[in-house]
Amino acid sequence: MRELVVLGTASQTPTRARNHNGYVLRWDDEVILFDPGEGSQRQLLHTGVTATDLTRICVTHFHGDHCLGLPGTIQRLSLDRVPRPVAVHFPAGGADYFARLRHASSFHETAELAVEPISADGQRAALRGGGVLEARRLRHPIETYGYRLVEPDGCRMLPQRLAAYGISGPAVGELLRAGHLDVGGRRVTRDEVSVTRPGQRFAFVMDTGLCDNVYALAEHADLLVIESTFLASEAALAAEVGHLTAGQAARVATESGVRTLVLTHFSQRYGDARRFADEAREHFAGDLVVAEDLTTVPVPPRRVPSAG
Repeated sequence: MRELVVLGTASQTPTRARNHNGYVLRWDDEVILFDPGEGSQRQLLHTGVTATDLTRICVTHFHGDHCLGLPGTIQRLSLDRVPRPVAVHFPAGGADYFARLRHASSFHETAELAVEPISADGQRAALRGGGVLEARRLRHPIETYGYRLVEPDGCRMLPQRLAAYGISGPAVGELLRAGHLDVGGRRVTRDEVSVTRPGQRFAFVMDTGLCDNVYALAEHADLLVIESTFLASEAALAAEVGHLTAGQAARVATESGVRTLVLTHFSQRYGDARRFADEAREHFAGDLVVAEDLTTVPVPPRRVPSAG
């Protein structure tokens, strides 16, 4: 299963309709909690995700709306006696903040956290089941990183071509493993009977002004979750405080070849979320989601490779 579960969509302060930030990505064997703001533990209760499911926590930066849910989440891991280590990624420069949040109050610690601070642009971590999690430095008043998941390309075997060479059954697996197979005195290569199956990509871009790494993270993403704190009418303010407008986020998505764009992290100054959709639609023609709390967004089906 590959899907995004939205816990909260507000920036800076929660509102009556929007909780602080919080996002869960189900990605095969990984269940990743991104930027747990205040109230994330309670928001999880309204979804099909439990603390026991979590395999990894990723924090983009240590502004409160992106991290104040850490104490409750971490304590819940121990309360539920999560049976596996849970990796935690965050900017290395915020290690003191993380330490204070981790032990914000007294509790009996039983969960094992695999603490993996991000100290370099482009730092990577291996994902359970294959693929990598990559962090890229963003442009914000404090140290901030965005994240993307990259699945390696695979291949799809073509039944008609296999049949033409008389390859079937266990021989298909042997061809996959070895890359070639001798059939009737001829060597058949894997490339002759298959096409490349592009790996999927997910990108998570929070508080940032426009910079090269926004595009690097978004490049060819099947699903891009990106902040759109402001509308174009506040573009100057957005640039000053290190944020994006809906139009800027949409242009990033178009120029980066994104398939599904999820806008979130909305300023409380705007009451009508349709304004974000209207502005984004001027620049992006793909699948567009203006995120609401407690909604689920599926990762699009795999791109269908061409048989040539």
